[in-house]
This record gives sequence, C-alpha cells and structure tokens, in this order.
Amino acid sequence: MISFTLSLLALILGYFLYGRFVEKVFGPDNRKTPAIAKADGLDFVVLPNWKVFMIQFLNIAGTGPIFGAIMGAKFGPVAYLWIVLGCIFAGATHDYLSGMLSMRNDGAGLPILVGKYLGKPAKVLMLVFTVLLLTMVGTVFVYSPAEILHSMWGDTQFWAIIIFIYYIIATMLPIDKVIGKIYPLFAFSLLFMAAALMIWLFLHWPTVPELWTNFYNMGAATEPETWKDAIFPALFITVACGAISGFHATQSPLMARCIKSEKMGRPIFYGAMITEGLVALIWATVASWFFYGEPAPGYALIAAATDGFHTSAPAVVNLVCNDWLGLAGAVLAMLGVVAAPITSGDTALRSARLIVAEWLKLDQRPIAKRLIICIPLFLCSFGMLLWQVENPDGFNTIWQYFGWSNQTLSVFTLWTLTVYLAREKKPYWVTLIPALFMTTVCSTYLFISKQALQLPEPLAYSLGGICLLIAIVWFFLWLRKYQRSVQ
Repeated sequence: MISFTLSLLALILGYFLYGRFVEKVFGPDNRKTPAIAKADGLDFVVLPNWKVFMIQFLNIAGTGPIFGAIMGAKFGPVAYLWIVLGCIFAGATHDYLSGMLSMRNDGAGLPILVGKYLGKPAKVLMLVFTVLLLTMVGTVFVYSPAEILHSMWGDTQFWAIIIFIYYIIATMLPIDKVIGKIYPLFAFSLLFMAAALMIWLFLHWPTVPELWTNFYNMGAATEPETWKDAIFPALFITVACGAISGFHATQSPLMARCIKSEKMGRPIFYGAMITEGLVALIWATVASWFFYGEPAPGYALIAAATDGFHTSAPAVVNLVCNDWLGLAGAVLAMLGVVAAPITSGDTALRSARLIVAEWLKLDQRPIAKRLIICIPLFLCSFGMLLWQVENPDGFNTIWQYFGWSNQTLSVFTLWTLTVYLAREKKPYWVTLIPALFMTTVCSTYLFISKQALQLPEPLAYSLGGICLLIAIVWFFLWLRKYQRSVQ
C-alpha cells in the first residue's frame, strides 16, 4: 500500500507541476474558441466547464482504466510505474496538446491535424485508420456492457440491440441534448466507484506487493505455464487508457468544440487524464490484492471466486464491488462500469461522423447529411457486432486488434505534436521522448505478438531497436532540413 500511496501523490503532483509546465509550453490565450466562433447548435456548443470535464473524462475512460488496469496488475506492481509515469509525461501531455491543437485549428479532427503537420499521405492513412478504430471501439463497447447487464437480467443480444439503438440516437442528436445531459450522472457513478474503493483500501490497508520488493513479472513467476507475456512490450499495450491512449486524441476535438476559454484546457484535458490515471491506479491496487494479497490472495477470501489468477477483469469487478460495497454501492459502481464503455462507444461513432464530414466537407446541420455518413458507419459497426456475438472468441480478437491500433494511433498523434512544437520553436522534447518510446513499444509488439508476426524474441527486440533508431534519424534529419528552410 505504500507504493500505491506514493503513486497516488505522484499523480496529483504531476497535475500541478508538470501539467502547469506543459500548459506554459503551449501558451493558451484569450482568443475566441471554436465553440464561440463556429457555434452551430449541433457540435459547436458552449457548455459549462464542469460539464465539459465530466464528458471528457467519460469519453476517454471506457473500460480501459478498469479492465486494462486489472489485466496489467497481473504483471505486478511494476504496473504502477507505467500508470504514473505514462500518465503524467505521456498520456496527459498527449491529451492536453492534442485538444489544444484542435482548438487552435477550429476544432479540427485528428486526421486533419496529422495531415497539416505530417503530410497528405499520413492524412489519408489516418482517415482510414481512425475511422476503422472508432468503428471497432463502437463495436467493442457494445459487447462488454451487454455482457455485464446480461449477468443481471435479460440476454446479451437484447442488451446489445438496446445499446446500439442508443448509439444511433446519441450520434445523431446535438451534443447538448443527450450527451450533455446524462454524461455527468454516469461520470459521477464512475468516480463514486473509484472513491469508494480507495476509501476501502485506506481503511483496511491490505497487504499487497510493493514495487521495491517485487520489481519483476509476477504473472510469469506465478503462472509460468500460462502467463508468458513479457513486461516489454505487453504491459504498455495492456494498460492503455490509464497511461496513454491514442483513442483520446479522437475524443478531445469533441470537447475542443465546447470550451469557452483556452485557459480551461489544462483542468479539462490534462486533468481528465490524470483522473483516469487515478482510477487505473485504484483498480490496479484492488486487482493486486485480488491476485497477490497476503496472507491469502483476495480471490481466496471471496467465496464466489473460483478461477483464481485466471479470473477475468469483468468478473473481478463484479466480485470486488459486491464484496466490498454492499448491494447499493455495488449497483452504483456497476452503473459506472456499464456506463463508461457505452458512453465511449457513442462518442467514438460521433467522432467518426465528424471526421468523415470534415473530409467530405459536408455540413452536418441538415439531418439528411448526417444520415449519409451515419448509415454506412452503423451498418459496418453492426456487422462487426454480429460477427463478434456469433464467434466465441470474437470479443478477444477485436479487442487485441483494438489495443495495438489504439497505441499506434497515439504514436501518430505524438509525432504530430512533436512536429508542431518544433515548428513553433517550443520545447519539442516533451512529446519527442514519449513518441520515441511508444514507437518502440508498438513496433516491437507488432514483431513479437502472436496476433501479428510472432518473430523470435531476440529478432523482435532487435527490429524494435532498429525502428527506434530510424525514428530518431528521421526526426533530426527533418528538423535540420526544416530549420534551414525557414532561415
């Protein structure tokens, strides 16, 4: 619990210290924001700051800081380091700068920003890549809440259809009609769950592995026959939303179109990511108790737990919430867990609509033009959903591709931000270092993963290192050429 407490304090200090530094690097001012300059009553709408924060937090959260943190905790307390350092220096910086850059470009979506700073080929690639990723998000985040609701009442197919109908409504209507009204309630549920679990942890002070005595892959040591994932790069793909997630850069433009002042960017964009990191940290500690607690692991103390170390992330949530929070607390907590993926799924499809509309230059105020884009998106997402339901391992398959795609998207965003900062003669190292790190993570994962090339470890790691060197050489050659061109 000492590692947890120190990590908690580090995240809070990171917001006030490093977050203020990153804000100073960007330099917000008093210019008109897109919410005012381009107000249209549909997507560009000024909302209260507290409401924008709640929506941004719920948009980026999904099940990532919960399920990802639980799966990441199987590696041991080394997950704390990634959550804390990743969140402060990579994730929150990524979210803040991408959101602010969108505001400076009239609320532009990610492909437009990538095209402006990395070139037209990258823009086309990002358009296809981003829309496909957002469609996968909409599909994945139908199935997981449907499964949880199924455990309470009804069947999975029924809930999947209900959730999908809600997606259609939320994607089509003005942002303040559905999203602006119900998201704050769902965000409160998610925050209540995290706060209640944190209070339980401090009141009971369970014995969980500490970072300085367990700095190794505890999963591989505990279950060597079945747990073969190496800390690098698997941990950095598994724990995404609690540390850094490319998906967030597709969501930040939604709120960049609703903020009244640029100076609210740090509490909204950087602050929402730090809050997500806190949620991930809490669930990583809960899961650490569940899998490794002493003198007996948590699953040994919960009568309903039967799968031990192999208990799935949703099952851990159900077991812990019911055991710790009682009936009322468990219902409210589960509402947050169910709401988080649903509300990320609908805004994913909304973001996809806006990205395609930007590309085609289609005014979205007429409902007919919204339908032109939405109908193919909904059909594609629904087709993925049907395939997922009919295939026993469909969810895991789509989730694995989503996980790698998500982090790869963060690589493109970080390089876009690095080029922007270099052009503006600002300290570009704040995004260059995370960009280089995530480039290495994603390339190595592509080489080593059994879902991709599955190369031998020595070769995979060597190729990952070569990708790092190529990225370094490419950037500094570009920088020297750019500096000469503007002299």
